Amino acid sequence: MKTDTYLTFFVSMMVNAVLFGTGAITVLSIPALAEQAKYLLPLVVVISFAAAPFIARLIAPRMRLRYWRRRAELRA
Repeated sequence: MKTDTYLTFFVSMMVNAVLFGTGAITVLSIPALAEQAKYLLPLVVVISFAAAPFIARLIAPRMRLRYWRRRAELRA
């Protein structure tokens, strides 16, 4: 596997945790949403699981040194 694929996989797990945590806190802290938590929390799980790989795919290349080297070359 390529390095970008490994990075995307590991970053995806972290992004998934952040998205789920944000969604869960939002659902549980707003009283109107907390009443519907038994429906909204599984939805938050599905949305965070589905969105995480796409967001991670944007982040993963930026974690490599060659990305920043190329960027610095383009500025010069």
